[in-house]
Amino acid sequence: MGPVDLKKIISVVGARPNFMKVAPIHDVFRKHNDIIHHMICHTGQHYDDQMSKVFFEDLELPQPDFYLGVGSASHAVQTSSIMIEFEKVIIQQKPDLVIVVGDVNSTIACTLTAQKLGVKTCHVEAGLRSFDRSMPEEINRILTDSIADLLFVTEKSGLNNLQNEGVKSERVHFVGNVMIDSLNKYLMKCYASQIHSRLKISKKDYVLVTLHRPSNVDDKDQAIKLINLLNKVSEHKKIVFPIHPRTKKNWTEFKIIGLLSGNVIITEPIGYIDFIALLRDTALVLTDSGGIQEESTFLGIQCITLRNSTERPVTVDIGTNHLLGNDLHKAALKAQEILNGNIKNGSIPELWDGKAADRIVKIIINYLR
Repeated sequence: MGPVDLKKIISVVGARPNFMKVAPIHDVFRKHNDIIHHMICHTGQHYDDQMSKVFFEDLELPQPDFYLGVGSASHAVQTSSIMIEFEKVIIQQKPDLVIVVGDVNSTIACTLTAQKLGVKTCHVEAGLRSFDRSMPEEINRILTDSIADLLFVTEKSGLNNLQNEGVKSERVHFVGNVMIDSLNKYLMKCYASQIHSRLKISKKDYVLVTLHRPSNVDDKDQAIKLINLLNKVSEHKKIVFPIHPRTKKNWTEFKIIGLLSGNVIITEPIGYIDFIALLRDTALVLTDSGGIQEESTFLGIQCITLRNSTERPVTVDIGTNHLLGNDLHKAALKAQEILNGNIKNGSIPELWDGKAADRIVKIIINYLR
């Protein structure tokens, strides 16, 4: 690539977890701005503008070059709206490569749109499988991996899954976990966070909770069981519960949000730096999120995952994650055990060293040559 031959790359962000994955890649691309023009397209799939703004600021991301503003809708409406709007961006910009991350609707929508216009694509966080096709994210992962040109894998299970699906090995690269790059970079910044004093909690003396999956928060009976679990755990420690807009909306409509005990501190969604500060100093995290399983493993924090399957098995096999399914009685017992000091010692997975973005950018530059 000569200096005149500037390669155009567009990275797509749609929901909060995507920002943490694109930020380190953008950082590394900045060192190569003589040969790469890197742009960011925010589809606006995450419907909380305020939260998006906080995430962009926390992760020192520039304002997105393109904002599609699709908002929240049914899967079909959201996916098709993203495709219609992203097609215009590609036709106007003619990029050499589109980077998608994670497993949200923006991921599959933009991969499909780019591929049909003959633009190369790469998928960061490829190969992860929960083997549960009732999860919309699983469908997004399988489809994206089957059509993207370059697949960047975070953990060994991803390599096995792609091999079993017959993916040619030259498309696949084991690079480590780019989300850990962000965590590594901003860990020191977390010490300045005032979140503990704002919430009037002491370090290691609370349990952090995040719940947003449809299987957990869209069903009234399951939601009531979860509230009972939180109330039980809150007899031992205060609970900090940054409530997801979807959870808040559903549980308010079900008229059950008032059943939460006074020991459960409900907050609005929290920015990245404050959230990592909370995660780093919690006694335990209860979650149904994918990324938090990884972040807690890296930080050595005990995590109970309230799901039947995980697409990140390394967090269970060698990390600090306990996958307990939907048996909330089992979850309550395990939480009690952990809070009594009976913890699982974990270790940090291979290549989760804060240098994944360097490896990704190096491979992309060689690929574009």
